[in-house]
Amino acid sequence: MPRRRLPLLPRPMPESPASDLRLRALRLLARREHSRAELARKLATHAESAEQLEMLLNALQTERLLSDARYASQRAAVRSARFGNARLRQELRASGVGDDEAAAALAECGDEIARCRQVWQKKFGALPVNAEDRARQQRFLQYRGFASETIRHLFAGDDE
Repeated sequence: MPRRRLPLLPRPMPESPASDLRLRALRLLARREHSRAELARKLATHAESAEQLEMLLNALQTERLLSDARYASQRAAVRSARFGNARLRQELRASGVGDDEAAAALAECGDEIARCRQVWQKKFGALPVNAEDRARQQRFLQYRGFASETIRHLFAGDDE
């Protein structure tokens, strides 16, 4: 017996531009966490006024649907396997996260020396044999955002 297809119904229209903006914000937040500044930037072109956007963002924070601390924690956890604390802190600042939230998120990431060792092992695997090789490996790790002190510990073989 052939399957019966249901007719397509039109999507319901939002009641007001404010609810349309809220739906857009919820769709963005359903995909992934966003910082307040990031979400404001994405929604700014769709808002009728800055006050409407500010009210929506305040409501989302009150309902705990939007949280800079949660965004920072999640973002740092995902990126910490490849980058050092300096780079992660810079990325969080660029996305509008405050210093307190960034510091708390970085504290959850674990030992920076162990992460640096993993990144270095994956890329190089062997200690440098000459000064040129050492400088190249240091530049790579510094670009990834690892502190100079951390890199020195790695090359010195310190396990602390």
